[in-house]
Parts: sequence; structure tokens; C-alpha cells
Amino acid sequence: MFGYGGFPVIIILLLILVIFGAGKLPEIGSSLGKGIKNFKRSFEGKDEIEIKTEKDDDSDKKS
Repeated sequence: MFGYGGFPVIIILLLILVIFGAGKLPEIGSSLGKGIKNFKRSFEGKDEIEIKTEKDDDSDKKS
């Protein structure tokens, strides 16, 4: 991975865990994933950005 060995990667991941905490990591990962997804869509020519609120998610489950 970019010329780094296993030990430096583990140290970096541990630092991220200490800085942000275990509770925030899933939230950060989700936001990062959505950002990458929207970035890819912008290159495909799709002008719309998908933004769902919690209300939209709940209404999909009820139907």
C-alpha cells in the first residue's frame, strides 16, 4: 500500500482510532463513502447528487 509496510499502517490506524474514537469511525466512514460515490457520479455525467434524509429512509421501509 503506497510503499508502506504493515507496521506503519497499523500505527496510523491506531492514531486515527485514538483521535476520533470508536463511536465516530462508522460515521466518518459512511460520510467518506458517500463523498466518493458522489465524486464518481460527477465524472459519469450525472448532475444530480443523491441526498437522503432519515425521513426518506423511514418512508421507504414503511412502504
